Amino acid sequence: MSTVLVVDDERALVGMVASLLGEEGYEIVTAYDGETALRRHAEESPDLVILDRKLPRLSGDEVCRRIRAISSTPILMLTGERGADERAKLLDLGADDYLEKPFSSKELRSRVRALLRRAAPANVARVSTKGRSSGRSLSRPS
Repeated sequence: MSTVLVVDDERALVGMVASLLGEEGYEIVTAYDGETALRRHAEESPDLVILDRKLPRLSGDEVCRRIRAISSTPILMLTGERGADERAKLLDLGADDYLEKPFSSKELRSRVRALLRRAAPANVARVSTKGRSSGRSLSRPS
């Protein structure tokens, strides 16, 4: 199953997200500040990062920039701020998606599944003829 790094300085929120996603079968790694988040990302190579913007020691925005500079790990940003300008800024920082606080558990789970689905390696099926591969794929022609 996929590993998710959950980063927020609100321990109760981290616990709630970890519990929700743990019930779905995800392995959870946590961090409560930006510097620890970068270290955990390097150590654990998670499949997804859920990252709050407002963090001690290093902002979520900076953590997002640094992860994006070295990795294509999907990043779901959590924000308490509203407005199209803020959402655009998050995406321009390198986030793949965002959730405004407060958020529903159903929406969180759905966004996590969608991000992981899009990040999964493409599986190309082969069509076989009499037990041998024909070399043709079921993917769209170029």
